[in-house]
Amino acid sequence: MITPVILCGGSGTRLWPLSRASYPKQFGRILGETSLFQASVARLPPPEFAPPIIVTGAEFRFIVTEQLAALGRAPGAVLVEPEGRNTAPAVLAAALRLAETAEGGPDALMLVCPSDHAI
Repeated sequence: MITPVILCGGSGTRLWPLSRASYPKQFGRILGETSLFQASVARLPPPEFAPPIIVTGAEFRFIVTEQLAALGRAPGAVLVEPEGRNTAPAVLAAALRLAETAEGGPDALMLVCPSDHAI
């Protein structure tokens, strides 16, 4: 099974005023009735995909859990970055977390996805 990793730690300040450091674009309803983050999660439905691993900043962890609950979805894990360091450390943290789980291991498959793209 493929485990999605959704990266949503960015502050999205370049899309101001729709996006702010305290509520970045991936959590706003910019293109429809759901946020870009929720649309990213919805594109990865069970049973084709395992519950997603979400990598986010401490300031966004509650927004992540609220928006997942609104979709009726539970995460495989929510990893909170102590400090944003771009993509590679976030992906590494998710890979290490997946390797620790029962469905993980050295042959586990991950799909790394952004949380702020419209498809």
